[in-house]
Amino acid sequence: MGRPLLTLSTGWSQMLWNAFLLRDHLWHRRDLSGKLAAIRSKTGEGRLDQWGDATLPFVTGPSVVRGLSADLDEQLQWLVREDPDYLISFATNIQALARRSRELGLHLPRLREVRTYGEMLRPDARADVRESWGLEIVDSYSSEELGYIALQCPECEHYHVQAENLIVEVLDESGEPCRPGETGQIVVSTLHNFAMPLLRYANGDYAEVGEPCHCGRGLPMLNRIVGRQRNMVVRPDGVRHWPSFPSESWRDVAPILQIQLVQDAIDHIEARLVLRRALAGDEGTRLIAVLQDCLDYPFNITLSQVDDIPRGAGNKYEDFVSLLAG
Repeated sequence: MGRPLLTLSTGWSQMLWNAFLLRDHLWHRRDLSGKLAAIRSKTGEGRLDQWGDATLPFVTGPSVVRGLSADLDEQLQWLVREDPDYLISFATNIQALARRSRELGLHLPRLREVRTYGEMLRPDARADVRESWGLEIVDSYSSEELGYIALQCPECEHYHVQAENLIVEVLDESGEPCRPGETGQIVVSTLHNFAMPLLRYANGDYAEVGEPCHCGRGLPMLNRIVGRQRNMVVRPDGVRHWPSFPSESWRDVAPILQIQLVQDAIDHIEARLVLRRALAGDEGTRLIAVLQDCLDYPFNITLSQVDDIPRGAGNKYEDFVSLLAG
């Protein structure tokens, strides 16, 4: 899984982080007088009369925060009580909240926008939020050691690299730059962290390069962030790819609340399932067939019912992990 990287930064680096966050607010024309709710890792419950340091030049509405470790239903009840205009949390947490609120028939009448960060955004997450809340997700791509890497364009679902602060290269397996439409490994060089510059730092992520955006902003584009090498499925025939098994493919087949696939052998995958109830009839057989179809290979799949699927490092959730990738 790799070793943790301890990085140093300066007040200037933090100022740039705030500047790009403010850019994100202004690009998406958020009403700063509204109420912001954040569900984050490494925090308890709190309340402020403003949004934070990035918006200090402006008068804002209040903000509220609570920890990511709280039970999902507890988070939803908290959101109903707080009734925010804006919501930000990890991508998988937002998707789980959207699905659960739909199941419970809970509504957030004032909510105007949902923001995600910290994890790869699953392809079906945007559809879940639209179906549950009638809203669009605004995603961002960042890391603790690099700050904001790319922000979602306000006119499409692609990402603008924050090129004033870092150089982002997307390289193929031979180390050559990828062309638009191609996927490769992200390599980043920081431009302003003078306490600890990172030069051609491979952070483990992969992305698809985009064409110049029609919005005219002129910043380099990434079409999507596809995940890390350990999130790639490895087939016995040598093919490697990032799997997609969106909820619409299995939600009518089995009573699944949460799913994680773990590849522990070249021809075997364990499907860990959090279920509403035990599988019955041919549900297990049908689910295996659906997953084999999504993975585009007839893997031997073992179904394992678990009580929960814990988050990994940094409180992040991975729906596919290959123990073979390296």
